Amino acid sequence: MKRITSAGMSRRSFLVGSTALGAVALSGIVPSLAQEFSIAEPIAPLEADGPFRWIDSGDQKAVFYKAFFKKYGEDRGIEVVYDGLPWNEINTVLPLGVRNNTAQDAFCLPLNLPPAFAVKEGWVQPLDDYIPDLAAWKEGFPAGAFLEGINEFDGKTYGLPYTSARVTSAHVLFNRQYMQDAGFDPETTPLDWDTFRESARKITENSKGRAYGLIMGGAQVNRWADITRTLAQMAGRACGDTSIGTGIDFRTGELVFDSDEFVGAVELLLALNADGSIFPGIMGLNAPQARALVPQGAAGMILQGPWNIPQWERENPDFDFGIAPPPAPAGTTGTYVIAGSLASSANTMFINAKAKNPQIAADVFHYLGTEQGQTDWGNVVGPSDPPIFPAAQANSTMSERSKAALAMFQDVIRIGPNPFARNPALSEVAKAYVEPTPSLAQTVQGLFTGQASGIKEQLTTLKSATNTALDAAFKAAKDGGADVSRDELVFANWQPERDYVGADYKAL
Repeated sequence: MKRITSAGMSRRSFLVGSTALGAVALSGIVPSLAQEFSIAEPIAPLEADGPFRWIDSGDQKAVFYKAFFKKYGEDRGIEVVYDGLPWNEINTVLPLGVRNNTAQDAFCLPLNLPPAFAVKEGWVQPLDDYIPDLAAWKEGFPAGAFLEGINEFDGKTYGLPYTSARVTSAHVLFNRQYMQDAGFDPETTPLDWDTFRESARKITENSKGRAYGLIMGGAQVNRWADITRTLAQMAGRACGDTSIGTGIDFRTGELVFDSDEFVGAVELLLALNADGSIFPGIMGLNAPQARALVPQGAAGMILQGPWNIPQWERENPDFDFGIAPPPAPAGTTGTYVIAGSLASSANTMFINAKAKNPQIAADVFHYLGTEQGQTDWGNVVGPSDPPIFPAAQANSTMSERSKAALAMFQDVIRIGPNPFARNPALSEVAKAYVEPTPSLAQTVQGLFTGQASGIKEQLTTLKSATNTALDAAFKAAKDGGADVSRDELVFANWQPERDYVGADYKAL
């Protein structure tokens, strides 16, 4: 078996972390989720106008907030109402609440809605009037957390960028015993595409019908796009992952859906299926259901995110599992998964422009933007939505396996250009953009199930339809008065092997 280093990964950082997590897993000792909070004095006098209300997408975040807001409310003498809702509900409920003046005091934005739109439409207000010595507070964040056009507009600061986007939803999580029996050790030698396929085949053969090599949530359509794009990026096809930049190679501004790397990624998924290595019921499973079957022994591998780690450690403490980077073709080095910003745009929190309790929201924001608040966050949430402060990641009580995953992401993931940071007016393009049907996710899903055929042909059709949709969106934005151009999707100074930072935007 050929020894490779996928994505130019630091061997030392991954192997040291994986060795430590192996000792933790084999001992059966799993760190408990700490729910202790060091809440400082309020940053300003607080006087509540009714209950303070907060809404986000829940999941592991809800574990933190349900405990934190109980303590915070007791300390501050206020009532707190926390809502953790699925994204499809947020996408409907929040815009309606803004229109009806019933939206929460603090909220995240609907998926794929650029902050520039929320600022322009008067949904949100800046933090400047509420957080004292704002500049000093912001200096505690890592470089790149605040960007003009993302959470800064016209010299004002909007939004709390408190969780890191340097996370992939498609790295390898695997059953150590199954993988060992198959003759592979991804924590020593990360899987390439060939060994990924071969290990899945051998796990399936070894189980004699009791388990399969790979499982995924096939009924959750976005997973097909996430996995395909990640595999293609690991093969060397760097491209955007966000809104109107999805599938764009920012060096040229061109869509790359029908590139050899994307074609190869889909071919790999179809080959795994042809081998009989994929759990046969995936089209009836969403991502959480697929995740739950892995500790039960139904599959040896899953391509998902680090949110699996604390859940499995908590609910299946005897399950011995490992982590590894997303697979790359044999011999590939210097390739990376690209994230659209350092801060998670989905988790960035904003203060409602018509909030009844804006100072309370700012008080919570301030706490979550300190090293203590970030560490408290990391203690509970772990790698699921990791704290954006590197020190908080290192100093938290999250498990060694979780810390190893975050260290791996430092090696595997790079921050790419964000078109909205270049020109906030591109939010008007995003507003007008209508993703073609079938989308990337639907195209790959259709090829997998046999409802469509011809990988290259289908991806070329998708590329053409997406170009048409983008052109229409740019025209609509221009017709509406926005000063925008598709040329603004070209970042000629982008080098995918390093993070794209504020100085790079200024150099354009």
